[in-house]
Amino acid sequence: MSSLALTLLYLLAAVLGVVACRSLRLPPMMGYLAAGILIGPHALALTQNSEAVRHLGEFGVVFLMFTIGLEFNLPKLRAMRRHVFGLGLLQVMACMAAFTVGLLVLARLMGGVWDMGWQTALALGGTLAMSSTAIVVKLMAERGELETEHGRRVLGILLFQDLAVVPLLVLVPALGSSPDRLLTALGLALLKAALLVGLLLSGGQRVMRWWLTQVARRKSDELFMLNLLLVTLGLAWLTELAGLSLALGAFIAGVLVSETEYRHQVGTDIRPFHDVLLGLFFITVGMMLDWHILLDHWALVLVLLAVPLLVKTVIIVALAHGLGATAGVSLRTALYVAQAGEFGFVLLALMQTHGLLQPALMNPVLVAMVLSMLATPFLIQYSNRIVMKLVASDWLQQSLQVTSIARQAINTSGHVLICGYGRCGQNLARMLEREGIPYMALDLDPDRVRQAAAAGDSVVFGDATRVQALKAAGLVRAAAVAVTYLDTPAALKVLAHARAQAPHVPVVVRTQDDLHLDKLLAAGATEVVPEAIEGSLMLAGHALALVGVPMRRVLRLVQDQREARYGLLRGYFHGADDDTVAERDQQRLYSITLPPGAAAVGGSPSDQPLRAMGVRLVNVRRASGHRGAADDAAVLAEGDTLVLCGHPAALSLAEEKLLRG
Repeated sequence: MSSLALTLLYLLAAVLGVVACRSLRLPPMMGYLAAGILIGPHALALTQNSEAVRHLGEFGVVFLMFTIGLEFNLPKLRAMRRHVFGLGLLQVMACMAAFTVGLLVLARLMGGVWDMGWQTALALGGTLAMSSTAIVVKLMAERGELETEHGRRVLGILLFQDLAVVPLLVLVPALGSSPDRLLTALGLALLKAALLVGLLLSGGQRVMRWWLTQVARRKSDELFMLNLLLVTLGLAWLTELAGLSLALGAFIAGVLVSETEYRHQVGTDIRPFHDVLLGLFFITVGMMLDWHILLDHWALVLVLLAVPLLVKTVIIVALAHGLGATAGVSLRTALYVAQAGEFGFVLLALMQTHGLLQPALMNPVLVAMVLSMLATPFLIQYSNRIVMKLVASDWLQQSLQVTSIARQAINTSGHVLICGYGRCGQNLARMLEREGIPYMALDLDPDRVRQAAAAGDSVVFGDATRVQALKAAGLVRAAAVAVTYLDTPAALKVLAHARAQAPHVPVVVRTQDDLHLDKLLAAGATEVVPEAIEGSLMLAGHALALVGVPMRRVLRLVQDQREARYGLLRGYFHGADDDTVAERDQQRLYSITLPPGAAAVGGSPSDQPLRAMGVRLVNVRRASGHRGAADDAAVLAEGDTLVLCGHPAALSLAEEKLLRG
């Protein structure tokens, strides 16, 4: 098969695999693996496992490690140090030790395919200790669980595993040396790694910043990208030349770039190379997998699937519980990271290259790892049911949390329910306090909640994505809900609960930009406030003022843009001081209370012919005090108040129509 035909076959298989996984809501990685299995020598045999393609796939690992290095930053590690260097470190060490000892015991008792030295057992133990960052983080983000108690622990474990891959990449090739040279190879590899990393990190950051600055001054995207590839592949080649792995050099390159001001641009530029080449790597992994093994040696595959899952779960539950987590949080954390990971494939391929793993055991291990990753979405989806069934105290813990929220909110009504008490939530709370408006805030950071509550703020520990927490915080009695965190999946959950339990309560959602605007509005958000738009308005206002535009006109221009963007801010209630010439013909808000015998009584808000007159119905306040949306289907009654928005002449015409017909 020609190179072009081979390339087209790989691309077609990748496209079909990813499309199928997207439709099934599975990670693209599963699609690449399935495509590799399908076209590989053990299925349709459309191609043999080409050595050229295998080398191309290795570049995917290089860019994966570069991306990991790019995201490596000390402030992030410092903020999560308890979970990263506590739970994460202990998990990797304990799992490696348990798997290594277990494999050596099996080798002693059973022999056959289990016959292996301590070098193979240690390398395979490190492989099985890894979990899938790509799958777990994606699923947690979709479920809005990144900031939950178990979510932070899961992220800490995954972050340390990403870092632990680096010494494992140094260790595995050294373990493949002959027994008489093993200690020398290990010592030499560690010495080389220490010298190279120390040399590059001590002065490399300054050199990297200077070099990228010189390139950026040329204002050429092509030149910047070429230099980026040169640096990444050059350092990878340098570490390989030193007898270490390509991936280690790429990781160092990522760390060096992460300390410069170009890290965000670099992350965006490198993403296409990373995704495509990593996809090729997983296709080559899939091509190595022989699905006949699953049929011929199903018992062995089942053992390799079940035992690592069970061992990792038990170890993580014990460690998390020992470090202060509740039984329910510990079990959830374990269920999320019990599977194998993409770095396991990298280490497995490295073990095969250095002859550390028998071919008879290679495929069963590979099949078991793939099956464990396929099981992950289901484990996460049903994790709550599993925890509730196995941990009776978890139900009690959740009940106590809801009771604590309800106790504080029991006498509160007409309040603003704030979901998330970060900087944005706290600023909102201060403004509400100044206006004498009550509020209740829910947040999942125990340290923040403890400090804010001690200072007298009305904030409790609770998950706003859970309907029980929202109801306990007085959702039905609230005047409004404000979602202040930048987490669209979590915001969609809050909106779904709010629309189901209290459709009359307006919900304002904060977002980073307009990307998910339509989705949030369709889910029931009364208004969506993108930070990017507010930032651009303030930037435009300052720029106009600096170039000499009168301040009154600047304020009017900014207000006009806001009115064009936000429906709830279009118009205002007219007052005695609003009779300037410039403001007489501006849109305004106007309230009409329906008296007995009004023409609109007996109809629904949506029946009123207001839009034809150039008037918009903002909302309806019922005589009972409840507030309804503009599309409320309930019949209008005497005493109901309609809030309209429009120009003065149109409002007068609408009032005449509503009252007298």
